[in-house]
Amino acid sequence: MKNSKKLFILTEIVLGVMVVILAFIMIREKNGRDLKKISVIVQHSDDSQWSAFKYGLKMAAQDKGVDVFIVNTGKTLTVEEELDIIRDEIENGADAVILQPAPGIDAEKSLKKIRNRVPVILVECAAREDGESSGIPAVKPDNYAMGRALAEELLKDYSGSLEEKTLGIVMENSNSEADVSRRRGVEDALRDTGADVLWSVSDSFGENEENSLDKQSKVDIVIALDDSSLTAAGEYSLHNNLHGALVYGIGNSTEAIYYLDTGIVQCLIVPDGFNMGYQSVTAAAEGLGYPFFEVKSETVSYFVIHREELFSPQNQEIIFTMSQ
Repeated sequence: MKNSKKLFILTEIVLGVMVVILAFIMIREKNGRDLKKISVIVQHSDDSQWSAFKYGLKMAAQDKGVDVFIVNTGKTLTVEEELDIIRDEIENGADAVILQPAPGIDAEKSLKKIRNRVPVILVECAAREDGESSGIPAVKPDNYAMGRALAEELLKDYSGSLEEKTLGIVMENSNSEADVSRRRGVEDALRDTGADVLWSVSDSFGENEENSLDKQSKVDIVIALDDSSLTAAGEYSLHNNLHGALVYGIGNSTEAIYYLDTGIVQCLIVPDGFNMGYQSVTAAAEGLGYPFFEVKSETVSYFVIHREELFSPQNQEIIFTMSQ
């Protein structure tokens, strides 16, 4: 009887030790060994325009218990280069992909095939140039609305009329859904206002290029549709190479804030990069392990910032996320 009791106690001790070991293993796995991996692929990933976005990725990764890996992209990627990177990331263990789709050739079919293997979430813009839904969920601002809002702020500064005012439009890529939609928003808002758009250029950042900004005809106002274009216009204006043109634009980098603060940029539209990063990780995490779970697209907000309001509490919060 005593031996049975000892055996029972010994068995209980062994079981207790096994439970402790199992719990330790589970905690260890939860803390990093077997976290689901989400790979993030965006153009020029080291640019400061992605700072708020990366901060959002980081916060969501902590909240959702996933591992986020940002692929180092030091140049503008083509569609084929992006697809090759996605395949490499999946081969290296990526369980989901967050992607800024490369402009140009329609990559919908290839992305849909990849989406049969892992969840794919688009950010900043849709895969299709016309902005129509491709069936691939996207977390992005309303690009058309941002373009229209920018033009409306310009109109406010000129009391609703741009009669005899000349404009130039600059964008990073004329094949990007983001820039195409933003330009359409600008043009729709400026219709019947008397504004005369003398030129529109893209990829105009090289000083020796024929389409560089300092080689364009003199205009009163330059409208920049993305961060790269805005910072380029700011740099040209800083060195008096915009022939005195005022700059209005869309941007989300500390450089963009600098040009606003110094009065080179008159008005800045800032997409909510933090929320775009946070919600894209959240969407990807929801799709992990659930092949039939329908992840929905989401529209993030944007902010209108003027120099005189730069240091308001709300804008300081925006700037904080951009400096992380």
